[in-house]
Amino acid sequence: MIRIWIFILVWFFASSIFAAKRPNLILILADDLGWADLSCYGNDLHQTPNLDRLAKQGVRFTDAYAASPVCTPTRAAILTGLHPARLHMTIWRESALNRGNRKLLQPVCLDSLPLKHVTLAEVLKQAGYFNAHLGKWHVGRAESYPQAHGFHVNIGGTLWGAPQTFWYPYNGDGYFRDWRYVPNLEPGNKGDYLTDRLTEKALVIMEEQAKASRPFYLNLWYHTVHTPIEGKPELVERYQKKIKPGSVRKNPHYAAMVHSLDENVGRVLAKIDELGITDNTLVIFTSDNGGFINKCKLNRELAVANNAPLRSGKGSCYEGGLRVPLIVRGPKVDQGRVSSEPVYAPDLYPTLLRVAGLSDQAQAGIDGTDFTPLLGNPDFSLPREALYFHYPHYYQTTTPVSAIRKGNWKLLEYFEDGRLELFNLKWDPGETRNLSTTRPALAQELRADLDAWRKKVEAQLPEVNPGWKPRRK
Repeated sequence: MIRIWIFILVWFFASSIFAAKRPNLILILADDLGWADLSCYGNDLHQTPNLDRLAKQGVRFTDAYAASPVCTPTRAAILTGLHPARLHMTIWRESALNRGNRKLLQPVCLDSLPLKHVTLAEVLKQAGYFNAHLGKWHVGRAESYPQAHGFHVNIGGTLWGAPQTFWYPYNGDGYFRDWRYVPNLEPGNKGDYLTDRLTEKALVIMEEQAKASRPFYLNLWYHTVHTPIEGKPELVERYQKKIKPGSVRKNPHYAAMVHSLDENVGRVLAKIDELGITDNTLVIFTSDNGGFINKCKLNRELAVANNAPLRSGKGSCYEGGLRVPLIVRGPKVDQGRVSSEPVYAPDLYPTLLRVAGLSDQAQAGIDGTDFTPLLGNPDFSLPREALYFHYPHYYQTTTPVSAIRKGNWKLLEYFEDGRLELFNLKWDPGETRNLSTTRPALAQELRADLDAWRKKVEAQLPEVNPGWKPRRK
């Protein structure tokens, strides 16, 4: 019996030491931040010095994609490494059960991530990580909250996709029709800004875990820059002065929110340095979908984002709805490098597990590809042929659509009328010239690939609405 206890104690301490050597993982996810919203991606209005510096210290991806043009599907894909079409989670939670009443009936989707899926957090938890989720969750109802998917702590995560306001106490029934709140941020004070408060909580957790010499996984999923568009007044005024009559981007409220996001990323990076864990901490910054190009009820006269030079925005399977910023910094990551290799959200699952030394723990049959080779060699080519996107729903920017990117070629297939659109992203990243009629054989080949993939993952499709009648003009 004594020998058994000695063995248990030795195993426990050995496991603790082994766990302590694993790198810390910080995944910062912005909400609705467009590909062109950072200065290091060419934005001429927004000032993002901290994220620009992060890009110089790591690898910046020019061709990174969300898993979906809307939020919930991408978040589920990050957690599981599975494509939203395979998960049957292709629209945000509140609309998952709504078929609508348009020309096509949207498929009924899952509104919560099933517990049968082994999440990134669950694998890390088994390996000794302390997992904390802060901010937007939006991956399901209460039975599918972060605590049910491997997180020790949940600060702010709920079933809702956005707060009523970014100002304390963040609740009420003002901007959205239902009453909402952001939990676990009490006590607070008048004037507290949600993005700042989430960071404050994150810094405390980082310090506690660093002192305990325990590796941590920080899921810092900010609500910003989602509507309601509420920047700090002094920053709004600052950006209003920068906007000229000929400026491409004209929304000072949105610019102020991007500014605050950058400031808070800077606070996280400063804390990493202060704690002396820079050499053992991987930081990933990205967004859940492209920028929202429609208008906000608070600033009715202004479009929220402008994704130029990319086409369209959130909800659309054009580049403006799918392509997002992605910056990675950490141990064994090249500094100041740029990669044009296409990667997307499901890749984060196997990549983070590889960095943590847990590749063998990744669930079988995932859709993501480990892109760690790109962190040391941005010119590396990943062993896959194509990226696929599936949004069988309606949005302000689109009708139901699927898309495939294969090499530099991209095809969109619209379900209402079977229309095909073919673009070469190398020559035409703004998707201005439809080549489907000049390259019909290629268009049909890509359409066949897309259809085969949909069958393989058992993607849900929209159906003809027998009761639909077109409006009279």
